[in-house]
Amino acid sequence: MGKAILFSAPSGCGKTTIIKELMAGAPTERFNPADLAFSISATSRAPRVGEVDGKDYYYLSADEFKARVAAGDFLEWEEVYEGTCYGTLKSEVERLWAEGRVAVFDVDVNGGRNIKRYFGADALSIFVMPPSVEVLEQRLRSRGTDSEESISKRLARSAKELEEAPLFDVTIVNDDLQRAVQETRRVIESFLEV
Repeated sequence: MGKAILFSAPSGCGKTTIIKELMAGAPTERFNPADLAFSISATSRAPRVGEVDGKDYYYLSADEFKARVAAGDFLEWEEVYEGTCYGTLKSEVERLWAEGRVAVFDVDVNGGRNIKRYFGADALSIFVMPPSVEVLEQRLRSRGTDSEESISKRLARSAKELEEAPLFDVTIVNDDLQRAVQETRRVIESFLEV
């Protein structure tokens, strides 16, 4: 079994941005971002403008998603919002480990807890925290990708998810992106040295 790094946060906290910055960084003696590989999640939602199947997500119909759940193809999955499922395919993780890479996960809070439980000490779970709920709301609105109803649902869900932070190995407050990326890099370097 290889190693895994799990990033979880309420929607809009910047976990995806931190991951992208981290993976685009220059290699050092202790850390080479090229050793990391992003685990692509599957979802039953439709692609947003500019998203590509097999790059951003594996887009499955609701029926195909259910069939793959029944077949035991998922490491973890969840119906995050009514009618919208997300999950991690076992085949995706196996593909990354076969390449000798560290699997990096960008998952919701429940998914992060489930993957950590599955991998135990072979996984580092990182919770990305917003500086405040007000900043989180501002970030969600500035995306311009969600309806008012969707933003309200995300904010309601976020309040519950923020209470889960102590269940993760590390909490990173994303109040300054570069500082958050540097702190995350230090934590990952320590984890990979073990």
